[in-house]
Amino acid sequence: MKNKKELGQNWLNNRIILDEIARLAVEGQRENVVMDDQSYGAEETSEVPQLCVEIGPGLGYLTSSLFKRFKRVVAVEFDGDLARKLPGSFPGKDLVVVNEDILRFDFESITESYVIAGNIPYYITSPIIKKVLTLKHRPRRIVLLVQKEVAERIVDNKETMLSLFVKNYAKASLGPIVKREEFTPPPKVDSRVVVMEPYGSPTVDDKVFDLIRIGFGMPRKKLVRNLAELRPKEKLIETMTECGISLDARPGDVRLEQWEELYKLLNR
Repeated sequence: MKNKKELGQNWLNNRIILDEIARLAVEGQRENVVMDDQSYGAEETSEVPQLCVEIGPGLGYLTSSLFKRFKRVVAVEFDGDLARKLPGSFPGKDLVVVNEDILRFDFESITESYVIAGNIPYYITSPIIKKVLTLKHRPRRIVLLVQKEVAERIVDNKETMLSLFVKNYAKASLGPIVKREEFTPPPKVDSRVVVMEPYGSPTVDDKVFDLIRIGFGMPRKKLVRNLAELRPKEKLIETMTECGISLDARPGDVRLEQWEELYKLLNR
């Protein structure tokens, strides 16, 4: 079936990679997971979810791998043609296909433990990540195949607004790199799997992110300049020094915990 470029459709049919995505959806990157008092479902760690919500199943290649690991799959597909054809590929399987935009899908209708997986369109990566990380009924795990550069920036120490957002809501780690040649048709860039394990609650308050948004107003400028309208320069210099933030720092140089400390000290 011909892909629709406007929907960002690129089919991945490498069974080894697809099976690895399904495995990560069940097990996660165990060596990278730190269990602490924020880890979601710490009292339920022995429970393995039986349900996977798949974002953008397309032709069902990943769906097939997911059924090796999960009893039930809810596949949310925006393309009406694909949504109608998908059930016929999985006779006898507990598959529910929902023809809907994933940004409008009602995750709160799910009452059991579940995970999320998907090969998602590059152009709506940030909105999807922000939606699934802020759900009231949090998934146990989120495994997404995204643009390689985006995945690596999420876990990098050089922060972006998106990386700080993810780190506020989840423990993130990287999965395999998927070369562009593995897709039909090939996209212009490589992809990579990112694994996110949501915390029980956000690390910092929303008010801290109000400060972060101001700080990233001009990402390439020095932070002290971006925050100049909030406090007198002398106060900013004193507070940043107390937080251990270099006066030459750009917004991307500041870690989440430093933003929180900066917010508290500026408002004491």
